[in-house]
Amino acid sequence: MQEKYIDETKQGEAFAIAEKSGNSKKLFLESYGCQMNFSDSEIVASILNEQGYNTTLKAEEADLILLNTCSIREKAEQTVRMRLAQFKNLKKERPNMTVGVLGCMAERLKTKFLDEEQLVDLVVGPDAYRDLPNLLKETDDGRDAINVILSKEETYADINPVRLGGNGVTAFVTITRGCDNMCTFCVVPFTRGRERSRDPHSIIEECQSLWNNGYKEITLLGQNVDSYLWYGGGPKKDFAKASEMQKLTAINFAQLLDMVAVAVPNMRIRFSTSNPHEMTEQVFRMIAKHDNICNYVHLPVQSGSDRILQLMNRQHTRQEYLDLIKKGKEIVPDISFSQDMIIGFCTETEEDHQLTMSLMREVEYDYGYMFSYSTRPGTPAHKKLEDDIPVDVKQRRLAEVIALQGELSRKRMQGYVGRVHEILIEGTSKKNQNQWKGRNSQNAVCVFDKLEGQKLGDIVSVFVHGNTQGTLLGETV
Repeated sequence: MQEKYIDETKQGEAFAIAEKSGNSKKLFLESYGCQMNFSDSEIVASILNEQGYNTTLKAEEADLILLNTCSIREKAEQTVRMRLAQFKNLKKERPNMTVGVLGCMAERLKTKFLDEEQLVDLVVGPDAYRDLPNLLKETDDGRDAINVILSKEETYADINPVRLGGNGVTAFVTITRGCDNMCTFCVVPFTRGRERSRDPHSIIEECQSLWNNGYKEITLLGQNVDSYLWYGGGPKKDFAKASEMQKLTAINFAQLLDMVAVAVPNMRIRFSTSNPHEMTEQVFRMIAKHDNICNYVHLPVQSGSDRILQLMNRQHTRQEYLDLIKKGKEIVPDISFSQDMIIGFCTETEEDHQLTMSLMREVEYDYGYMFSYSTRPGTPAHKKLEDDIPVDVKQRRLAEVIALQGELSRKRMQGYVGRVHEILIEGTSKKNQNQWKGRNSQNAVCVFDKLEGQKLGDIVSVFVHGNTQGTLLGETV
C-alpha cells in the first residue's frame, strides 16, 4: 500500500524535543518519506531518551546520527545516500560518532548498506527499534551492528512516543503496522512485514494522554487503517482460527473510530491511509455520526484503468472505486477526497492514461500525490513486468495529471468560498507572520489575519472570502 507523504517541509528535517535531565549524549534524528516513518522516529526518540540521549538540531554536535529512511521510490533512496555523503567529513572529524540507518531502506538493503556506505555503523529495520540499546553497545565496541528481523507481533503499543518538535497541536497515533496487500509495484510488504493491529485500549489511552497534554487533533495511522482488526491478538489472516468469543468481541476499524471519537469527544480525528477494497460503508457512517471525525478521506487509486489496476494487483476495479466514492458522498455530503496516482506503470497506454484523467474528473479530488513509476527491486512488478514506458512519455503524462489536479483543486477550493469554516490554528503562515494557518474539516489549508486573544490550538470560525489553487483565504468571524 503506497503511503501518504508528510509535508515536503518535513522531508529530512530534524526535530528537537525537551531535554531529559541527566542525559549527556546527543541524538540527531532525521525522517524521510511517509507519516509512518515520522511516527516511528518518535518511538525511536522515546527508546533512546531512556538510554541517555537528548535530541539536537545540530549534526556536528551529535554522538549518534540516525536517518529514518524510505524505499517507496528510487528518488527517496538517492536522497538518503546524498545525505549520508554529507556526513563523511563530520565522521572524520569525530571518529567516535555513530551513524545509523533506520526504516524501510535499511530493511531492503540489509547488510549491503554496511558494504556500500562505509561510514554507516548501524542498520535497523522498522520492527527492531527495541534492540537499539543492544546494537549501540556493539557499535561502542567497534563492531558494525544490524537487526532487520521482521515481526508478526511488534506494534510498540507500550511505548509512549516522544513528540518530536511539531506544533504541539497535531499528532500521529499508529494503529496498524505492515501490509498484506502485495500491490505489485510496492516494496512496503517486504520492508514493513505482515499486517498487525494494536490493542485498542492502548490506542485510546494514547489519544486521551495527547488530549490531556494539549493536543487538539490526531491522525490514526497505518499502511492500511481499514484492515484494522483486533480480536485479542494474532494477525488478521488467523482470524478464521479465532474462538467464537473472540469473533463476537472483535473490533474493526469503524468500531475503533467510534471508540476513539467517544473517548476524546473534543479531539479532532483524522485517519490515513485507506485502501479502497477494504474500506466499508460503516466507516463513512462513523464520520457522519461524530462531529469530531473530519470529513476527509485519503483514498489512493493509483490508476483509472482496470487493466492497469489488475497488473498492479489492486484488488478493486474502477467502478468499485467510483461506487465507494459515490457512497461516501451520499453519507457525508461535505466530504473531500485526495488520491495517490502512479503514472507510467508497466505497459500503460495512452488509453489507460486517459482513463486515469477521466476518473480524476469524475471524482473531483481536493488534491493528490502523483508520481511517475519507478521500479523497486524485489517487487513482483520488478520480477515479472518490464518498465517499458519511456521517461519522456512518463514525464509528459505526469505533467498532464498534475495540471488536471491543479484545475480540480482550484475548483474544489472555490467551492469552500462564501462559507464559514471551523479552522484549527496549527501555526503561523510562512508567507505572512501576521497571519495564522490551519485546516478545515475537509483538510483544506486556510490562512487568515491574527486577532488579539487567539492562540495556537484554538478552533475558530473563519469566513472564507477567496482562494488560490491550494489555499483558502479568510477572516475570523
